[in-house]
Amino acid sequence: MRAARLIKMVLLLQSRPSMTAAELARELEVSERTVTRDAQALSEAGVPVYADRGRTGGYRLIGGYRTRLTGLARSEAEALFLSGVPGALREMGLEDAASAARLKVSAALLPSLRDASHSAAQRFHLDAPDWFKQPKTPDLLPTVADTVWDDRRIVARYRSRETEVERQLDPYGLVLKAGVWYLCARVAKQEEGEDNHKHGAYRVYRIDRFTSITPAPERFTRDETFDLAGFWDEHAEQFARSILRTEVVLRLSPRGLRGLSHAVDPVSAREAQKTAGPPEDDGWVTLTLPVESDEVARAQLTALGPEVEVLAPESLRTRFAEDARRLATLYRTPRGPQDTHDTHDTHNTSYET
Repeated sequence: MRAARLIKMVLLLQSRPSMTAAELARELEVSERTVTRDAQALSEAGVPVYADRGRTGGYRLIGGYRTRLTGLARSEAEALFLSGVPGALREMGLEDAASAARLKVSAALLPSLRDASHSAAQRFHLDAPDWFKQPKTPDLLPTVADTVWDDRRIVARYRSRETEVERQLDPYGLVLKAGVWYLCARVAKQEEGEDNHKHGAYRVYRIDRFTSITPAPERFTRDETFDLAGFWDEHAEQFARSILRTEVVLRLSPRGLRGLSHAVDPVSAREAQKTAGPPEDDGWVTLTLPVESDEVARAQLTALGPEVEVLAPESLRTRFAEDARRLATLYRTPRGPQDTHDTHDTHNTSYET
């Protein structure tokens, strides 16, 4: 542990003209007293660390000293290519490797380029989760990530609907989608009584549904033609289409037509656009929208308000008509502040009862 810290200290000092004890303590996550002892140890080992005294003093390397410890380990090089997604690195347990890699690259750069990492970080940040969601990092994610990097076969137990199944999987890649982690894996061994097509097939698993992961002693031979990004795009498209099990017929105003892609799934919106008839005199158009269910359609299309009219099925049209009547009743009579307060209290009392 101390050896790694001493190396990191040398790299920090090599990448900057000088650093105060407080700055080093913050970067190394130690006390300033430990920084003083480490600087003394480096000096005794022949590393020319010089301490400037006084209020504005600090530590620096003298004599143009350059360490040869800037070569990247494989894990550091791999993590470096993911350094634009710091949250994902942290969740996979790769934050330290990425930090070491960035530091080594910085130390190897010309002095005029050493602020490149800071400059980039000030100009680009990726926030992967969706708005208003606080995704929880799956407990087993670091273990799964280790096996992905190591091409290590796993025995996994997975919650599937109401049952729990066991699979032998070759973990090919991880995908972070809207704050949710997925594993793309190939089924390594067919389970007794299961369909033959599952053996050797590539499948997608939500990592938060794994209940246990046991790395196997053997590694698998990766199919180098496997394209993770391409596979995920195809899977996402197929999944989006697979849940569209029914259809609704709509009339949309020009404003509603523009807002459709924001209210429903993009795949559903694209399919609906293909069915749109010619605009009526008032600009409204009729189209057929594939949806997951009538209930989902009701929740999604409500966001369009009076810019959409449901024509079919009749059961869904009836529900929208009932919603419209209830809204009209609520907003028919203007209410003052006192009325609103009284209604709010009555609602709360009814709810608590």
